[in-house]
Amino acid sequence: MRQYKIDNNDRKAYPFGLTITEGGIHVSVAVPATECRLLLFAPSSKREPIAIPFPENGRVGNVWEMTVLGKDLEHYEYAFEADGEIFSDPYGYIFTGQEEWGKAEQIDTLLHSPIHQEEFDWEGDRPLHIPYEECVIYRAHVRGFTRHASSKVKERGTFRGIAEKIPYMKELGITTLELMPVAEFSEVMVTRYQGGPIERREASGKLNYWGYGPAYNGAPKASYAGKKRRPDRELKQLVKELHQAGIELVIELFFTGEETPAFVLDMVRRWVREYHLDGIHLVGKARSELLAKDPYLTGTKLWANFWEENAGISGVKYLGEYNDGFLTDMRRVLKGDEDQMNRLAFRTRNNPSDRAVIHYMANTNGFTLMDMVCYEQKHNEDNGEQNRDGANYNYSWNCGTEGPIRKKKILMLRKQQLRNALLLLFLSQGTPLLMAGDEFGNSQNGNNNAYCQDNEISWLNWNQQKTNRDLWEFVRHVIKFRKEHPVFHGSKEPRMMDYQVCGMPDVSYHGVKAWVPEFDHFRRQLGILYCGEYGRKPDGTADDSFFVAYNMHWEPHEFALPHLPKGLGWYVAFDTGDSMHNGYFESGQEPETSNQKRIMAPPRTILVLIGKKVQEVEIPEKRDEANGGTKNAHI
Repeated sequence: MRQYKIDNNDRKAYPFGLTITEGGIHVSVAVPATECRLLLFAPSSKREPIAIPFPENGRVGNVWEMTVLGKDLEHYEYAFEADGEIFSDPYGYIFTGQEEWGKAEQIDTLLHSPIHQEEFDWEGDRPLHIPYEECVIYRAHVRGFTRHASSKVKERGTFRGIAEKIPYMKELGITTLELMPVAEFSEVMVTRYQGGPIERREASGKLNYWGYGPAYNGAPKASYAGKKRRPDRELKQLVKELHQAGIELVIELFFTGEETPAFVLDMVRRWVREYHLDGIHLVGKARSELLAKDPYLTGTKLWANFWEENAGISGVKYLGEYNDGFLTDMRRVLKGDEDQMNRLAFRTRNNPSDRAVIHYMANTNGFTLMDMVCYEQKHNEDNGEQNRDGANYNYSWNCGTEGPIRKKKILMLRKQQLRNALLLLFLSQGTPLLMAGDEFGNSQNGNNNAYCQDNEISWLNWNQQKTNRDLWEFVRHVIKFRKEHPVFHGSKEPRMMDYQVCGMPDVSYHGVKAWVPEFDHFRRQLGILYCGEYGRKPDGTADDSFFVAYNMHWEPHEFALPHLPKGLGWYVAFDTGDSMHNGYFESGQEPETSNQKRIMAPPRTILVLIGKKVQEVEIPEKRDEANGGTKNAHI
């Protein structure tokens, strides 16, 4: 057996896990035990591992550590043993043993961590730090994003598959990609049987497709990399290519609540420093107080369900509040529930100065955007739990018929409601998030809890980009429109005051009468005026002024239009009920409203009017009989 030397004189402070040192390695592990050993495994060998005991004088509390010197250590993989129990390193950088997705035989495999750590050439890469007000977030599952054959990528369901879709995301207008859990987790769900003193584990036949559960939170998932490739290198390459395209990467990290705050902090720091990530979305039961004030993470996007007031560093907006509040309120607005106009006013302007708010109309839990307008009841029978799982109420409306239908009138109404939903999202302050596939009508057949569906229920069918081309084009246009008009994505919340003394407030509310908003419980219509002087474009010029008429009622309603400065008139930029023009008009092609004082909004329609210079249109000469000649008439 090869001999290795333990250096008991090394008193440097090392992090937990494995650190490469001159002439060897340093290992450190926290475990309550009477004895602990390092196990070295030769890859692809069935020989017994080399066991190296931790010296007692290297123990501090429940932390065991030592420096091992010797040649050829980089050819080994390692794990630990404490009081006879073998376990993987919680701080491992990568793991072997779960390279194949969904393989049931892997459930009892001890995961080893390779000692060899590859160098990666970042070529000067740095996190992008895109301001929240400029972000458009796109949320995806690594496997489901490209696993379907219609994705047309070479390495489906992997980090490389996502990289192949970067041009697509760029064309759509995405600035920030969020990935569901990418840390090493076991997707094979198990059933435990107790046979006497021995517990037996068997594969249940279901997969933890989403990845929420216990994980090795410091290592990327091996099965998300190409065959025989290192997942750490694949993820770093993806980050670098995204950054080169101007797209950020944020990942979800799930914590069970059993981890120490120090462990959570170490893991978040590792992902940010080792992988140049732009942000971390904390899910599960992680305590986030330490992260908010951590100097290493200042400026890194940190998302959680909730942050305490003044949780972050003053003057730096990097914390993000990520919950279903916007979804719940705006879906109720969309379906026409009563007493929602106050919520509409609040959600469209909500943009705190000390944190971002992440807005979405659909997310992993619940219906997709398309299913939101097609189903009122969940249809989770395929999950094998007799439809008892998943939320019972989704704030959805099926437009008159449950599920797929060929009736043209209902299909048109569903498309109109989708356009309404997208305008509710992208015309609101805060940071919008779009679920991958919602831009082309992805459906899960009414399944609102597809956590175990590793199949076409959860995989994106990219053929829908062609069949629902009109929806895709609408999404691309509204993202472009939002980016071009800063009045809809300010860095701070509107004050509803004329604090620049330009003649009108930055944002104001209107009802049947201009400047007289109505928030009665039965109202389902509201007008919002945005003054262009409060939105400055990159070149320093003022933005256009806009009037957005929200009519969520099933009856038409008239809106009085606020007066514009002399020489300006109202033109229609969006009309979600106009299916002939797919709900919008390109810049420069907006038609002028026929009446500059009033406008009728059809049922369940959002109108977006833009204030533009009135174009004088010369009409044919008329005979002026009174003066015996001709004259020109102008509109």
